[in-house]
Amino acid sequence: MSTPRIGLTQYIDASPQAVWAVISDIGAAADTLSEIDAIELLTDGPYGVGTRWRETRTMFGMKDTMTLEVAESEPHHRTVVLSPVGDLLYRTEFTLRPRPSGGTELRMTFGADQPPQTGVRALAASLLAPLGLRAAQKSMEQDLLDIAAAARARG
Repeated sequence: MSTPRIGLTQYIDASPQAVWAVISDIGAAADTLSEIDAIELLTDGPYGVGTRWRETRTMFGMKDTMTLEVAESEPHHRTVVLSPVGDLLYRTEFTLRPRPSGGTELRMTFGADQPPQTGVRALAASLLAPLGLRAAQKSMEQDLLDIAAAARARG
């Protein structure tokens, strides 16, 4: 069962290569993205399918650490990152498109898949999902602004 998806677009006055350089520099993510408290790389080598890391963010006043893994990677065009948490599988996709007038259109889509819920779990999920989506959207909006600023700084 899929949860509602969030899709946001950020126009960036920088090349797709500069935007990709920011997105794929996981080691610098805690310095680049203001919503991230810490990053721990779990794999060596360049960004690509199989790259894994632990990411710590503060949400609702509490620190939460998730393990993320690159599931798909098309340099300068698209990447998909998955993060399993309990019975949820979070999915974040970044799509980069050059703009005819210059710069890059960066689209970020986020959602989760989970097994069908029944009873109290279904009720709790239906009550908490809107709150979680609002928090996720706010965090995504800030991430996109931070990515844009870093990409512009790179050229």
